Amino acid sequence: MTVTPEHLRARWQQTVDQVRVTSEPDPGPYADELLGRWSEPHRRYHTVAHLAAVLGHLDALAAHADDIENVRLAAWFHDAVYRPDRSENEERSAHLAERALPELGVDRARTAEVARLVRLTVTHDPDAGDRDGETLCDADLAVLGGTPQEYAAYAAAVREEYAFVPDDAFREGRAGVLRQLLGLPRLFRTPLGHDRWELLARRNLATELDLLTR
Repeated sequence: MTVTPEHLRARWQQTVDQVRVTSEPDPGPYADELLGRWSEPHRRYHTVAHLAAVLGHLDALAAHADDIENVRLAAWFHDAVYRPDRSENEERSAHLAERALPELGVDRARTAEVARLVRLTVTHDPDAGDRDGETLCDADLAVLGGTPQEYAAYAAAVREEYAFVPDDAFREGRAGVLRQLLGLPRLFRTPLGHDRWELLARRNLATELDLLTR
């Protein structure tokens, strides 16, 4: 099923209405701003399609979360600021959430939790018992557990985003990312995520690492 901007705007409206304490302002322009960010021309993987995929995975993983609406808000913001030549994307995305959510009538505690979840996507390594963090990270990393063809398309899109990086430097940097992920005791912390994606993801990551370093 193709996910349209209208569908995503409706999802955003539903989530915001679930959590805010006021009925104003209209959430629509905020959805448009976020979707505009996710549609920037330099993006190849971190696109609206990725946002839609993460939201879909969150639907499947929702039972694991303590507050799934916080996690859904974090998904909207987690790559809202994305420049592949910058290292502070998650921090800037969290700041965006910290500015936008209070304007929408979201209380201080919920805003802080959403920003914390966004920052967690730097490492994808939530603390034990952080069920919301586990849910978000599993949904964000689910692409790693796709079929070999799906994973190859993902890896190619990532390379396109880093087209400005010379091949040798990209291989070195990407290999470091892959080793960091493979070094985690578990890539997926939710029971469903672990059962569904762990083995496939490790196989895909190891194959890409081998291709980069052979």
